[in-house]
Amino acid sequence: MKIIKNILAGIGLLAVVSTLIFAVQSSDSEEKPVVTENPPKDKNVAEGYRITAIDIPEDLNFAGEDVPQDDPEIMERVDREFLVNTYWQSNAVLLIKRANKYFPIIEPILAKNGIPDDFKYLAVAESGLENLVSPAGATGFWQIMKGTGREYGLEVNDNVDERYHVEKSTQVACDYLKKWKERFGTWTLTAAAYNAGPAGIQKYMGIQQVDDYYDLLLGQETGRYVFRILAIKEIISHPEKYGFEVDQKDMYEKVPTFTVEVDSAVTSWADFAQLYEINYKVLKRHNPWLREPHLNNSSRKNYSIEIPNKGYYR
Repeated sequence: MKIIKNILAGIGLLAVVSTLIFAVQSSDSEEKPVVTENPPKDKNVAEGYRITAIDIPEDLNFAGEDVPQDDPEIMERVDREFLVNTYWQSNAVLLIKRANKYFPIIEPILAKNGIPDDFKYLAVAESGLENLVSPAGATGFWQIMKGTGREYGLEVNDNVDERYHVEKSTQVACDYLKKWKERFGTWTLTAAAYNAGPAGIQKYMGIQQVDDYYDLLLGQETGRYVFRILAIKEIISHPEKYGFEVDQKDMYEKVPTFTVEVDSAVTSWADFAQLYEINYKVLKRHNPWLREPHLNNSSRKNYSIEIPNKGYYR
């Protein structure tokens, strides 16, 4: 044990001497710390991944109506929507993919009715091109209220709700937009009226004594509405510019269908589907406006049912 204690004491003495020598050398040295021009990269950050500000295009417009980009307050609001929608990457990719599937359906209906093509992005802003139902009951791609749908000729009941019918609801949206364009004079105010309701926009215009969307002080949702549409339009139109690389093979596509006419009651849509070698889920996927598993059709109205071509489903 005495030998071990002596060894340990020797080791301790050696450590103290080494520390003193190092301290003397350090005090005499004039060597400066190394400063690198670029700080070391975080190994957890993917190569090339950077969060940056967004370059806003200098020619922003909605439906051909210019955005007042010389107004710094307006540009802050524009910038917010570009940042939010660019860096919500998963949502942006989904919108790009869905647009490939549904824009070819919506675009010709807008064109036929003389509605600017930019309004297809309003549908994206409203619903993300999904058949959503809002807390207030607005339904479908165009978020149409029940009363508005019926007023413009859609069938809305327990059996059938044509607010879920893409073509028919798009036509109603066109009729609605044309009506309010006549009142408000600009497509930008018309878009705002679509979101807030024409009475609300008219009220704000009267109180504030202005007749331009960009001059109005509006609630947060409607105040952001057109700016959000502008950002969505730009990202979907030029995805690569904002860092999105979605190959055509990854896009969503509409499955080809044919139409079957039905002018009588249907006891079971599941049985009906089996006649065409599909199931109820697939039938509803192509006809989401059918709301119940049967159809009463006491008036013997004619309905066009979309059936997918063979070979697309198992």
